[in-house]
Amino acid sequence: MSRLLPIGEVSRRSGVAASALRFYEERGLITSERAGSGHRMFPRPVLRRIAFIVFAQKVGLTLDEIGAELEKLPPDRAPTRADWSRLSAGWSGRIDERIAELERLKAGLGECIGCGCLSLDRCKLANPDDRAARGGPGPRFWISAPG
Repeated sequence: MSRLLPIGEVSRRSGVAASALRFYEERGLITSERAGSGHRMFPRPVLRRIAFIVFAQKVGLTLDEIGAELEKLPPDRAPTRADWSRLSAGWSGRIDERIAELERLKAGLGECIGCGCLSLDRCKLANPDDRAARGGPGPRFWISAPG
């Protein structure tokens, strides 16, 4: 069994478009070798790295953050369960923050949907505690940033 996979096979098995794989490679997140024909050939462990990239994006990591995390992994083998545990250990707090942010968003939506006006004097999304009023009269979000 070949240890190298063509880009089409990697795309099919990972569920990630070939264009995204080329983008990830340009960003240094994954690597490939070139076949004699010039086609990209990826080592099999790249499938786990791609799964990690997709998952990390869902958690909210940026591609730069993902790259920094991937640098901690050995490039020549598939990551182990211990490797993944070590990398993801700090993500629980980040996920909790996202959950809290989404809950605040959800709580604020009911009022905005109910009034439909996004009133700046009481909108919990755009202007919590009427921060804009401290910046002066008028449309503060258009004139300048609220104080």
